[in-house]
Amino acid sequence: MTKPIVAVPADIRTFDGASWHAVQHQYVRAALNAAGVMAFIIPAFEEGYDTDAILDRVDGVLVSGSASNVHPSFYGMPATEADGPFDVARDMTTLPLIRRAIDRAIPLLAICRGIQELNVALGGSLASEIQDQPGIWDHRKPADVDRDGMYAIRQSVFVKEGSCIARIIGPGEIKVNSLHRQAIANTAPRLQVEAVAEDGTIEAVSVIDAPAFAVGVQWHPEYWAETDKPSNQIFSAFGDAVRDYATGKLPMAPSKAIA
Repeated sequence: MTKPIVAVPADIRTFDGASWHAVQHQYVRAALNAAGVMAFIIPAFEEGYDTDAILDRVDGVLVSGSASNVHPSFYGMPATEADGPFDVARDMTTLPLIRRAIDRAIPLLAICRGIQELNVALGGSLASEIQDQPGIWDHRKPADVDRDGMYAIRQSVFVKEGSCIARIIGPGEIKVNSLHRQAIANTAPRLQVEAVAEDGTIEAVSVIDAPAFAVGVQWHPEYWAETDKPSNQIFSAFGDAVRDYATGKLPMAPSKAIA
């Protein structure tokens, strides 16, 4: 069997005055080397998409992190400059893709911005600049560090007993690399909280009624997916779910005639 394929929605980025559909290398590398699957980058458009045409051709969906934030209009709030930057084309691509992937039992892993998109796609809301809220720590990336330092594993999160993620990496405290200034505010009705930071910030969720693997994490398991055990376990579990889905799509081999 050939490697199964996961869809990775792109960001719209501008380089040298031109618009690009882009995904950070760390996500597609983790898909290949830790999950054991191939990644197709899905361009982001505000209109004209046939979501089912994409999902007909893939075996999973990986929703990556990004420097941009979900536009507040998608969860019923006015937008301010402080909520940005925005990438509405990505929102218009990912939100229906997430909903349909869940409905069609296609495995889904949503990371950083992805967990926020998952929450919004299912009817939840987000909080901006959470470091300014009473009792909430500063979850933003540290200043004046290189990229490895930015993604260093340094924050504790607590995985809830009996949760989906507990079955993958075990319950209790783990160390992660969580970098964000937005977070889930009102949890979507279909989501179960799987892990929280010490200050109560939601760091992982799963879809309660999903017929397949459907998990979101606020941290970045993709960055150290080949060397950090919990990060690798998350991608390995996603890869296993993708392979199971791909196997279920294959036509049954013809039975051999009995002599």
